Amino acid sequence: MNKGPISQFITHHYRHFNAAALVDAAKGYETHLLEGGKMMVTLAGAMSTAELGISFAEMIRQGKVDIISCTGANLEEDIMNLVAHTHYKRVPNYRDLSPQEEWDLLEQGFNRVTDTCIPEEEAFRRIQKHIYKIWKDADTAGERYFPHEFMYKLLLSGVMQEHYEIDPKNSWMLAAAEKNIPIIVPGWEDSTMGNIFASYCIKGNLKTSTMKSGIEYMMFLTDWYRANSSGKGVGFFQIGGGIAGDFPICVVPMMYQDLEWHDVPFWSYFCQISDSTTSYGSYSGAVPNEKITWGKLDINTPKFIVESDATIVAPLIFAYILGM
Repeated sequence: MNKGPISQFITHHYRHFNAAALVDAAKGYETHLLEGGKMMVTLAGAMSTAELGISFAEMIRQGKVDIISCTGANLEEDIMNLVAHTHYKRVPNYRDLSPQEEWDLLEQGFNRVTDTCIPEEEAFRRIQKHIYKIWKDADTAGERYFPHEFMYKLLLSGVMQEHYEIDPKNSWMLAAAEKNIPIIVPGWEDSTMGNIFASYCIKGNLKTSTMKSGIEYMMFLTDWYRANSSGKGVGFFQIGGGIAGDFPICVVPMMYQDLEWHDVPFWSYFCQISDSTTSYGSYSGAVPNEKITWGKLDINTPKFIVESDATIVAPLIFAYILGM
């Protein structure tokens, strides 16, 4: 593939340290795909609110991503940005805000994520009205789905389309829904929509069983991995740390150690973008070699870590893979 100006720039200028690691990781990702491998991308942090969809959606459309693991917040916040973008409020001086100014934002209906405030009424409540009907219809019919499947139903139904406030091509959730890419959402309850679903269960409007659980996500991922890990195998591209990364990577040692399926291959590529410093007892701050001891990576698995801000690094890596 002939590389575009972004790729040419980083390969020319990014020669050492984290910069070189970025290029090495991008080339490793590309090689993994060219050799027939598949790739999981995991999203932690507020990557959707950081508008990663501008680059990530195209990765999905071009078949550079086969499965995603993300927090419940990333699952919903891409849709919030899709339908309420013009109502967001940017606070470039967020480091200088006093407690009173933070309280004022709350009273104005804004929830702050670093320099960006999400509008509660236009984002959360606009989605809530439509997603509750989808939840309720399934509940009444005795049907059960995963959190991402409910969101796919919402997007593909078209009921939100009149509210789109960005170019739909920049929504990674819409791109994923259109391709029906599997998404693993561990700990979905720890999200705004998860809290809202719980509130309906507490009020007796919905049954908890209508939403499939994290255990069922692990069972689904087990079947998916078994079906897709032959040949070159499945790579693991991790943005941030936490449950979005740790939950899915554990499927391999779970199968090997707990199910005693000793024919299960290790993850065949690994990269983590993180600004966590190496530290005691930290998952996000653990170097990739530690994962060998847990049965997640092989000795020979290509391993990369880029210690930097994912909002800067991920779009550059994606640009390289897309040939931009």
